[in-house]
Amino acid sequence: METLTIIIYALLIILIIVAIIIGVKIIVTLHKVDLLLDDVTEKVKTLDRVFELIDTFNDKMAAVGDTVIGFVSGGIRRLFRDRKKYKKDESEE
Repeated sequence: METLTIIIYALLIILIIVAIIIGVKIIVTLHKVDLLLDDVTEKVKTLDRVFELIDTFNDKMAAVGDTVIGFVSGGIRRLFRDRKKYKKDESEE
């Protein structure tokens, strides 16, 4: 009975030591993950600036495109309106 108690105590001591080692390894791993996340966050912030620049450029180009399309469609509308007036004037004569 006494040897069984000693074996159980020895196994508990080994289990506690293994748990401490695993805990320390988890803490080290979490520290590495934290450093990695900080690095990724900095890189994402840099990319955010690039995407913001691209978005601004895209908005400006869309505004220019809308202006050009409005100008061209207005010219075409005037052209057809003038043709209708010309045909109407011809038919009245």
